[in-house]
Amino acid sequence: MKPRIVSIGEVLWDLFPQGAVLGGAPANFALHARALGGDARLISRVGNDSLGFQVLQGFRKSGFPTEFIAVDALAETGVVSVELGADGQPVYRIAPNVAWDQMVVERSSLEEVERADAVCFGSLAQRSPVSRETIRTLIGASRREALRVFDINLRQDYFSREVIESSLELANVLKLNDGELPVLAELFDLKGTPAVQLEELARRFELRGVVYTRGALGSLLWVDGVLDEHPGISTEVSDTVGAGDSFTAAVVMGVLKEMPLPEVHQTANEVAAFVCSQSGATPALPENLLQRFHNFPTQQVVR
Repeated sequence: MKPRIVSIGEVLWDLFPQGAVLGGAPANFALHARALGGDARLISRVGNDSLGFQVLQGFRKSGFPTEFIAVDALAETGVVSVELGADGQPVYRIAPNVAWDQMVVERSSLEEVERADAVCFGSLAQRSPVSRETIRTLIGASRREALRVFDINLRQDYFSREVIESSLELANVLKLNDGELPVLAELFDLKGTPAVQLEELARRFELRGVVYTRGALGSLLWVDGVLDEHPGISTEVSDTVGAGDSFTAAVVMGVLKEMPLPEVHQTANEVAAFVCSQSGATPALPENLLQRFHNFPTQQVVR
């Protein structure tokens, strides 16, 4: 049986200089989780416009289910202008007051979360009170043993201590990068090395896991009291959009299938390195990476 994975939050169009690309961290995560063998769903909202139609059409064309992506009669589909710096890092300008700011709780989506082995949510989709309350309600409905992954995505000024703290209290897994840890260190008065700060966050918020990515410097993975460090994989970077989302998806799938922690960590780095080497957030992953999960026994997933 495939792990049931639900991602909650924004789906949008990243407007690069060379054209529009389907994106949004929760959408990227869901697409990667499904590619890696999960039974993944996305709970989100698009506008009743051409861009919204293209979102739904794009998902359906790839075989991704769209029953939990609602259509808003008034608000427009979200867009983000993206410019890449000399280091390949994206700079975002996010349109306000769009469809994913208006997510509401539907009975069907609530039932899907209740069945999930893992749910993933971020901070950006909580910028509006409506979607913030919806996300908190949905995460609160998940099973106690499910992975509840808070993937912080600090964009512009669309976050606050209250949103971050309440999200950490809902979560049992935290995903963050080396640009986000200093913000949390200041907010929560964390001292010491990154490893010490991550363990303090895990202790303070009773987290089961912390996923910390550092770009070319590799990553730290802290799961159930065990810390694993990876030096990273050298690759020629096309752009880094979606790499962190693919890393998170690989970690979630590996943990759900009870793969050994070093194997989870190595595979997540290989997946993210490949995504960095390609244009766009969700390139088709090579078969050798997909088989790492497809060949692993799925009966270990707990219901």
